[in-house]
Amino acid sequence: MDRDGTQDARGTHANPVPRPAGPPDVPHAPPRPAHTPGASVADWLDEARPETEPGIWRFGYRMPKAASKAERLNPLTVAGMLIPFVVALVVWSFWRRGALPYQFTLLRLFTPDDWWWGGTMASPKRLEGQSLEYPGVEALEVYSGLFFAVLVYTMGRLGSWPAVVRHLVTRKPQPARALLAALGALITLSFVFPDAFPGVGWDALPVVNPLFSLIALLTGGYGVYTSPWATDTLYALVTALVLWPFARIGGWWSLARTRLEARRRARQGQHPAPVTDQPRTRWPGLREAGQHQAADLLTAEVLAGRMNDVDCARIERGWKRARGQGRLAAFTDTVLRQGAAALTHPSGARDLAGRTARHDLLTGQVRIGQWATAERTPRAYRGVGAALGPETLATSLLVVGPSGAGKTRQVIAPVAESLTLQALTGGCAVVAVCGAGTPIGADSSYDVVVRVGDPGSVHDLDPYAETDDPDEAAALLAEALAGDLDTVSPERAARALAQLLGPYRTAYGHFPPLPVLRELLEADPAVLAGLRERLADERFGGMRRELDARARQSAHPGDPGPVLADRLALLDRPAFAGFFGSAGEPGSGADAIRPFSLRALVHHPLRVRIDLPERGHAEASRLIARLVLAQFTAVVREGGRDHFAGLVVDDATGTVTPESVRRIQRLRSQNAGVVLALRTVSDVPEALHGPLFGAVGCRMALSGVTTWDGSRFAEAWGTEWVETKDVAQHTVFADQPMTRAMHALRKLVTGKAVTTEAVTVRQVERERWSASELAHAVPPGHAVLSLTGAKGEHAPPLLVDLRG
Repeated sequence: MDRDGTQDARGTHANPVPRPAGPPDVPHAPPRPAHTPGASVADWLDEARPETEPGIWRFGYRMPKAASKAERLNPLTVAGMLIPFVVALVVWSFWRRGALPYQFTLLRLFTPDDWWWGGTMASPKRLEGQSLEYPGVEALEVYSGLFFAVLVYTMGRLGSWPAVVRHLVTRKPQPARALLAALGALITLSFVFPDAFPGVGWDALPVVNPLFSLIALLTGGYGVYTSPWATDTLYALVTALVLWPFARIGGWWSLARTRLEARRRARQGQHPAPVTDQPRTRWPGLREAGQHQAADLLTAEVLAGRMNDVDCARIERGWKRARGQGRLAAFTDTVLRQGAAALTHPSGARDLAGRTARHDLLTGQVRIGQWATAERTPRAYRGVGAALGPETLATSLLVVGPSGAGKTRQVIAPVAESLTLQALTGGCAVVAVCGAGTPIGADSSYDVVVRVGDPGSVHDLDPYAETDDPDEAAALLAEALAGDLDTVSPERAARALAQLLGPYRTAYGHFPPLPVLRELLEADPAVLAGLRERLADERFGGMRRELDARARQSAHPGDPGPVLADRLALLDRPAFAGFFGSAGEPGSGADAIRPFSLRALVHHPLRVRIDLPERGHAEASRLIARLVLAQFTAVVREGGRDHFAGLVVDDATGTVTPESVRRIQRLRSQNAGVVLALRTVSDVPEALHGPLFGAVGCRMALSGVTTWDGSRFAEAWGTEWVETKDVAQHTVFADQPMTRAMHALRKLVTGKAVTTEAVTVRQVERERWSASELAHAVPPGHAVLSLTGAKGEHAPPLLVDLRG
C-alpha cells in the first residue's frame, strides 16, 4: 500500500509483507461497480447512516413505523401537561378575586400595619406626607407577582411540560428548533407586553408591574422612573429574562455561532456550506481542510464510476490517518498522482473476486440477517437488518449451533469476508482458521494461505511467532500442547520448555524445529550431549544450569517432558514434514515453504487463512488451533497498531483453555476480537463454560441447540422483570330474591353461572430466553443473538432471521 510512511513497519522482517496466496483477479484494472444492487457508488456513498442501537444495519436505516408511533406524545403526557395548566388557571382566577382562604396572611405578616385599614385583610391606606402615598398598593402588586411566579414554577415542575417541550421543540433540527422557540417567545411577550402588540386586548401578566412596584418600595418613591434610561433598562431586563429560557430551548447561541462562522468562511473565499451539509461524494472533510483540488478529483472519480466502495472507504480512512498524523500534504500529493488507486493495499487488490454478503465499508458492518418482528423485540429492531461490525466484534463473538444450522454459511463466512474487505481499506487484519475446503473465501481473497500438511503450500506457520524471548515462546507452545490437559499445567509445561528453548537458541541462534524439540523433551542423551558441548564456554554457564535442571527433572516420574513429547509427536508426522520450522532441514524436501508469523498482523493489514488438516489429524488440528489462538492473543498486545485485528475460528472444538479465556476478555481494550464457532458447548471443558460466556460480549445460539446448551445461554443472559396478569373468575351469589331470579334466568339462557373477574397484575422475574425456548421455539434458519459494544452499549438477546 502506498501509505506515504503513515503505515511503515516498526520492525525489520525478512518478509515483512507476504504476497497474496494467489494473483488478484484484476489488481490494476478499473474496479467493479459497487456491491449494492441497483445503486451507483455515488448513491451508496451519500446514503444516510444514522447512529442506531447495536446490531442494527445502519445503511439507509429508517425508523420502523411501529417505532415511529412510539415516538409520538403519549396521551398521559398530554394530560400531564393540560391538567396542571387548568388547575393553575383556576387557582389564579380565585387569587385575582381574593377567594382563597388566608390569601393575605403572609402579606400582613411581612408588612407594617399602618399600610392597611384596620379590620380589613388587605385594604391599602393612604399615608399622608410621604413620597409613596400608597405602599400597600405596591405591596399587593409585588405579592401577586411572587404568587404568579410560584404558580408557574409549580405547574412546570408537577406537569409534563419539559417532556412536551423536548418532543415539540428541542428534538427538531435547526433552524426549525430556533423558529419554534422564537414563536413561543413572541406569544409569551404578547402576554407580558400586550400594549406592544396591536390588536391584543388581554391584560398583562404580573411580570413588569410587580418589578416596578418592588423598586418603588425599595427606593421609597417614584423618582427613579423620571429618567427614561432607567425605565428603558428595566424593560430591556424584563425582555431578556423572558427570552433567556426560549434561547436555551431553541439553541439560538449555537445557531448564531454556526451562521457567523459560515459568513466568515464566505468572506475568506472558502466554501460557505458547513461540512455536515455536503454529501459525501464531495469529500467535505478534504474541503474543510482546504484540499479542494484533491476533493474535486475524487468527486470526479466517484461520479465517473472509477471508484468502488473499497476505494472510498480506503481513501476516507487514509485521510483520517493523515490528518491525525499531520501529513496532509503527502496524502494530497498521493491522491493527485494516483486518483482512485491511491493508498492501495500491498496486494494491489481493490476488491474481492466475489461477495456472498452485503457490506457497508464506511461503517464496517456486514449484514447477517433481519431482526424478527416478535413480541419481545424492541420497536427500533423490528423488521430491520441485523449486522455485525468492529464495535461489536471487539468484544468477541461465540456462535453455537449443530451441524447444518448455518454457522459457517450464514455467520462465519460473512464475518470473514467483511474483515478481508476491511483489510483492503487498511482498517483490519484478519486470520481465518478453518478445515481444508471450508468455504470461507477464495485463495485470492487472502494474502497468506497456510495449508498445513499440504506439500504445495507456499507458506509455513512459525510455531514461535517470530519471538526472541524463550519464555514467551515456551508459554505459547505450552498453551498449545498442554492447555487442554488436566495432568500437566501450562505453567509447568512452559517451565520445562523454557529450560530447553533458551539453551538451544543460545547455542544455535534460533529455536529448534519441532522434531528436534521433541527429542530434547524425550531427554535423548545424544541430542542433550551435543547441545551441552556447544554451551561449554564459560559465557553460557547460566544456560548450562538450565539444561542440567531439565536433565534432573526428566528423571522424576511426574516430569511433563514425556507428555509434551507425545503431544509434539502429533505434529512430527510425515504428513507435516517441512512445516513448523522444519523447512530446510535435511530430508524435509520443503525448501520452498516460507515461514509466516502472526506477528506481522501488528504491522500490516494482512488477510491470512490457515487450513487445518481434517482427515486423520483431528487432534493435531485442535493443537494447531490452540497455538494460533495463543499467538494471536499474544501479538495483538503490542502497541502502535491503529487497525482492528480479528481471529475467526470456524471450529473451536478443543481450542478454548483457561489462559485463552483470560486473554480473550482483555482483547476489547486492545482493538481486537475473536469469533469462535462451536457445534455444542460440550466441546469446551465444563469448568470453562461460565468463564467463556462471561469473557465474550456477543453470544449467538442457532436453531437446534440442545436444552443443555440452552441452559448455558439462559444463565448468561439472565432474567428480566415482566408484568403478568392473573384473571380469576368467581361465582356471584345473590342475596335478594329479585337478583337471584335474574341470575337464574341468565343461567337458563346462557347455560353459565353469573361470575365476576378478579384481575391481579404482578411484576415477576423471568428468564429472557429459557433453555426450552432456545431448544424448541427458535425456527430453522433463525438464531438468538445478544450484542455488546466495546464502549459498553448492548442489545438484549433477540431473535434474528439469518435468511432475511
